[in-house]
Amino acid sequence: MESGANDIFYRYAPYLQEYIYQNGWAELRGVQLAAARILFNTDHNLLLTSGTASGKTEAAFFPILSLLDEMPSQSVAVLYIAPLKSLINDQFFRMQQVLELSGLPLTHWHGDVAASHKAKLMKNPSGILQITPESLESMLMKRSNDMVRMFFDLRFVVIDEIHILMGTDRGNQILCLLTRLARLIGHHPIRVGLSATVGEIDVARAWLGAG
Repeated sequence: MESGANDIFYRYAPYLQEYIYQNGWAELRGVQLAAARILFNTDHNLLLTSGTASGKTEAAFFPILSLLDEMPSQSVAVLYIAPLKSLINDQFFRMQQVLELSGLPLTHWHGDVAASHKAKLMKNPSGILQITPESLESMLMKRSNDMVRMFFDLRFVVIDEIHILMGTDRGNQILCLLTRLARLIGHHPIRVGLSATVGEIDVARAWLGAG
């Protein structure tokens, strides 16, 4: 096992360690170790580029979930932004067991989600919120008075498929929305960008940290 892997494994929340044992993982992948070193040891943004089915989602979320296990958030803890409703609906299917073990609520928020589901989050803002750029903009416009209460202890913003968003109006929209949200809550949450296909790493890194 790569040097330092044991330290990272034992930094994972106990339920994640048990999940790894139960699923027979022989070792942590390189992308998982690299992401954990950044998220556990720094307050830097993280750009995570790796091939499809390489474990990017676990690489990003295992340290995030572990940090939240160590110090729970008092509001929505993670804002997950994706360009497609289908991605929001499907992305966490394989992590459903992990999320259930975490005890953190997972809320989808887009045009096809029932109002009762959204109302539940508004009543008790916590856990992970999955949302499209358009729905985030609508939330900031229509529910501006609730934003601080919902996000005052927001720790992480995870942006998926950033190669689709960079250099586009929707990508610029996300950066503007995140800047507005940061001004409202008084701090900049750590940003994590995910992509299987990024051509120019420096451009993607600058985009992720913009604003």
